Amino acid sequence: MDLRQLSPTLAVSPQILPDEVPALAAAGFKVLVNNRPDEEIGAEIDHEVMAQAAASAGMGYHYLPFHPGQVTPQLITDFIAATTGRGPVIAYCRSGHRCTVLWALSQAGKRPEPEILEVAAGAGYDLTPVRPLIASLASRRG
Repeated sequence: MDLRQLSPTLAVSPQILPDEVPALAAAGFKVLVNNRPDEEIGAEIDHEVMAQAAASAGMGYHYLPFHPGQVTPQLITDFIAATTGRGPVIAYCRSGHRCTVLWALSQAGKRPEPEILEVAAGAGYDLTPVRPLIASLASRRG
C-alpha cells in the first residue's frame, strides 16, 4: 500500500484491495472512504465488496464516488462528514489524487491556500489546476 499522510487523521492512497483492509484496521485506521466510482473497476473491488471488507475489519465505510471533473458541493460536504471526528481515516481512489482534491477543498478557508498546496505536493499531488476552486471556496467561506 502507498499511504500518503495529509493530516494527523487523514491519509490517502491509490486503490486499496479487500485483503489489505485488515492491515489498515490493525494500523489504527477507523474509517475507509472510497472515492473511486464503480464504473472504473471490476466487481471484485466494487463498493459493496469494499464495504464488506471494512465491516469485517471493524471499520466504518463511506462510498463517495468522485467522477473526474465532477466535484459538487454535496460531495465536498459528504467528504468532510466522512473524515471528521471518527479517528484516523484512509481515503482512496485510483491514484489518491481525487481524494487529495476533496481534502484540499474541505480545507479551503480554514488553512492558507499555499499551505494546502504544499501539503498536497508533499504527498505527491499537484493541485495547481484546482487552485482557482480552492480560492473561490475560501472566499465564500472566509
